[in-house]
Amino acid sequence: MLPDNCQMALKEWAITVQAMSQGDQVLLLRKGGIHEEGKDFRVIHKEFLFYPTYLHQKEDLLQPAYQPALHKLVEQPQDESHVTFSHWARADEVLEISDQEKVDDLEPHYIWTTAYAQSKLHWKPMLPLSVMLLRVYNLEQPVTVPYLPEYGGCTSWVEVLTNVNLGNMQPVLDDAEYQRRVDDIKGSLGLTVTAG
Repeated sequence: MLPDNCQMALKEWAITVQAMSQGDQVLLLRKGGIHEEGKDFRVIHKEFLFYPTYLHQKEDLLQPAYQPALHKLVEQPQDESHVTFSHWARADEVLEISDQEKVDDLEPHYIWTTAYAQSKLHWKPMLPLSVMLLRVYNLEQPVTVPYLPEYGGCTSWVEVLTNVNLGNMQPVLDDAEYQRRVDDIKGSLGLTVTAG
């Protein structure tokens, strides 16, 4: 059963949110936000809104096929006094990987360059990289809320003060296609895939 509303949001590059909203990607790689409690990223919330961010997105960190989409996104005027939520996600599974070869093996499943994905692995090398497998949903209607200073900074999680009404959400990918993507990702990591 899907929730009716949500107040927790995860910050992610707008270009990545767009890729996930179009079904091009079902995973996120995370290790930490600069100001996380204890400095390490943790999947403390399994369900969240996507909070699109525009800082740090760079063309040379994306695979060439996704660079034109970033150009278009950056050219659109941004209203810095508001935040618009259009997608919600549930982390179905969180896998942990620690070796560079596995990050490289995931390359067909993300929009970033392998060098950028590897940089996430190599930051704080003693900690594993979290691979979040996400089921993404379209909100019935995008919801815009006022931006508050508390939402700023380099944190991953933001508690939105306004209760965001999710409405009748629809999954970006149907069940079969989503499961196929998850199985492909697990196959790339050498994990056993359960037969459906």
